[in-house]
Amino acid sequence: MKISGFTIIKNAVTNDYPIVEAIKSILPLVDEMIVLIGDCNDDTEGLIKSIASSKIKIHYSVWNKALQKGGAVLADETNKAFKLVDPQSTWAIYVQGDEVFHEKDYTTILQACKKYETNTEVQGFLMKYVHFYGTYKYIGDSRRWYNREIRIIRNIPDIKSYKDAQGFRLHDQKLHVVPINASVYHYGWVKSPKNMMAKLQESKTYWLEDKNSRQNQFTAADVFNFDEFDSLTEFRGTHPGVMHDRIQSQNWQLDIDTSRKNFEFKDRILYWIEKLTGKRLFAYRNYKIIKP
Repeated sequence: MKISGFTIIKNAVTNDYPIVEAIKSILPLVDEMIVLIGDCNDDTEGLIKSIASSKIKIHYSVWNKALQKGGAVLADETNKAFKLVDPQSTWAIYVQGDEVFHEKDYTTILQACKKYETNTEVQGFLMKYVHFYGTYKYIGDSRRWYNREIRIIRNIPDIKSYKDAQGFRLHDQKLHVVPINASVYHYGWVKSPKNMMAKLQESKTYWLEDKNSRQNQFTAADVFNFDEFDSLTEFRGTHPGVMHDRIQSQNWQLDIDTSRKNFEFKDRILYWIEKLTGKRLFAYRNYKIIKP
């Protein structure tokens, strides 16, 4: 059984993406790691080349400016990267530039890949999500944050990245997936207030005319206001080992009152139902869970 990894990245240095940590976090799981570098204004290429691994295969791309509505360019680049995966691979693990896998989940992931290697009914695996916000201390625990998504897919050429590259589809149909007890740690909202606003202002260009996107809900202020949340809680677990140095170098502080909740009535009810039962009612699902 062969497993490939793939990712896309652009302007990682300017936006301080933890892309090095993202790539390193899945290298122990894969036989090759496809890295598709976009047309950057910084030394993203040098950053990727600093990773000492013969598994990494660097390719280059120019992002299509005509696809900058609704984040479609991200899906387009993801599809380009997926096409570069070795045809002999059974599975492909996708990691975005601000996502990191935890070493404690490696055995679970590999066991699932092996167990369903020949069962083509299984088209992917559904992973849990931990969304960090502001600093490495706080995580989002409301319905605003998707709690599960597909990050491991069977190497079927017709599978395509969906919308803004959050998930995947096959012939525009939801993938048949098996949930596994493994998590993706999402650090996209962990930056200093100044750097967070700078990143949001740049990423707005990928969501042109999409007024409902989170990227387009912020003004051109100098710093981002991390008080604009509905619900947070303190993180009680451990971070992936590859994040140690980045966490130690954090040079800003935020003190957030996690007891403060900012919900509409309906969302408040659904929030507490989820807390009490563990079930997220009426949630959007970009996948179909099966029991093979």
